[in-house]
Amino acid sequence: MSEAAVKRRQGWREVLGNLRQRKVLAMLLLGFSSGLPIYLVGNTLGFWMRKEGIELDTIGFLSWVGLAYSLKFLWAPIVDKTDVPVLGRMLGRRRGWMLLSQLVAALALVGMALVQPKGGNLLVLGLSLEHLLVFGVLATVVAFASATQDIVIDAWRIEVADNSEQLGLLTASSALGYRTALLVTDALILIIAARVGWQLSYEIMAVLLGLGVAAVALAREPVRAVVAVHEQAARLWTPRGLFDALVGPFLMFFREHRSGALLILAAISIYRMADFVMGPMANPFYVDLGMDEDTVGAVRGSVGLVATFVGIALAGVVSVRWGVMAALLVGAILGPCSNLAFAWLAHVGPGRLEFAIAMAVDNLSSGFAGTALIAYMSSLTSIGYTATQYALLSSFYAMPGKALKGFSGMTVQHLAQGRTLLEGYALFFVGTALLAIPVLLLCLALAAMQARRRAAPV
Repeated sequence: MSEAAVKRRQGWREVLGNLRQRKVLAMLLLGFSSGLPIYLVGNTLGFWMRKEGIELDTIGFLSWVGLAYSLKFLWAPIVDKTDVPVLGRMLGRRRGWMLLSQLVAALALVGMALVQPKGGNLLVLGLSLEHLLVFGVLATVVAFASATQDIVIDAWRIEVADNSEQLGLLTASSALGYRTALLVTDALILIIAARVGWQLSYEIMAVLLGLGVAAVALAREPVRAVVAVHEQAARLWTPRGLFDALVGPFLMFFREHRSGALLILAAISIYRMADFVMGPMANPFYVDLGMDEDTVGAVRGSVGLVATFVGIALAGVVSVRWGVMAALLVGAILGPCSNLAFAWLAHVGPGRLEFAIAMAVDNLSSGFAGTALIAYMSSLTSIGYTATQYALLSSFYAMPGKALKGFSGMTVQHLAQGRTLLEGYALFFVGTALLAIPVLLLCLALAAMQARRRAAPV
């Protein structure tokens, strides 16, 4: 047996050994818990609202509740440096914040199920506006609790890894759990809603957050996080401690990456912009296309599921074989394929085969690009500032797109003037796909910068 074959065999043994560790199972469940709420206050919520007859501009505006995920770096230092009362003493810093955020998100989801979206345009005053505002507040609570959960889960994933190889394994486990949750809330919930209604569907989703609670019980508090926190002499609630908690992570990031820091942040900030801007209109598009819940849910839960896992697996293979930067470049090319697939579907019209093809392209592209970006951002953080730095990076990658997506409904309505509504959708999807051009250019600049640093003398 050749030396290369022996090394490959040892590598597979190491992977199988890691799969038997409880932290990997906990990461899978935490990834599911992390991904569960995001569509329930985003794309799937748009489907529900459109079925209730709510206007596209209102759906677009309410998608701004997702900005909570982009603003989480503002309270990430508190999550990074403080314990939750009672729960923190019982479970530890990371696990205490996990459990609190999961309970708040579950209660707010039940509230959304009870209130339900009623009415039409937000510009119409009266009871419908008041009802929608209450519903929107509950959706915002879910988003803030979910964003807080993401902060601490990302920190736990990075801190609990023993080495870079295990970090890659945990990242893949997290991505699988996360994407499975997205398919549940993007596909399975539609099938459930077609049979038992949207209210009970959202209540079931709240119960499924119990898997995250089970993961908290299974997980262990990361030792490296405790050591890093104890090594910091300044306490949080002192001038020096506040400076270290709020400014220290950013100073450390810029000190680590020097002049390349701005390039990194620029590339991350627009990497998934095309996907984010398109997002709020995807499910209303299905409704206006004439697709029913059963068809959408069945195709997403079959073709979409397989395509997602293929995309994640391909991203892992490319990352291992050619490096994270290569995966980032491939993801920049594949990302806008989702938008173009939707534009093609708007052109050819409704059809089960056409819809399945569009879903295959969409999920494979999203699965690959999302996994590649997570792996890249995870490699940029520093122990001791893990939660805050990762929150900063994930906020940068989402903020521009989420800020723009609130205008998506107005844009489609404007493009549809003098045309059919489906033609307006098609133009909108093609326009969002063009956002990938600067993404690819910035990723090429990142690859060139990385190559120069490797070639430079130590």
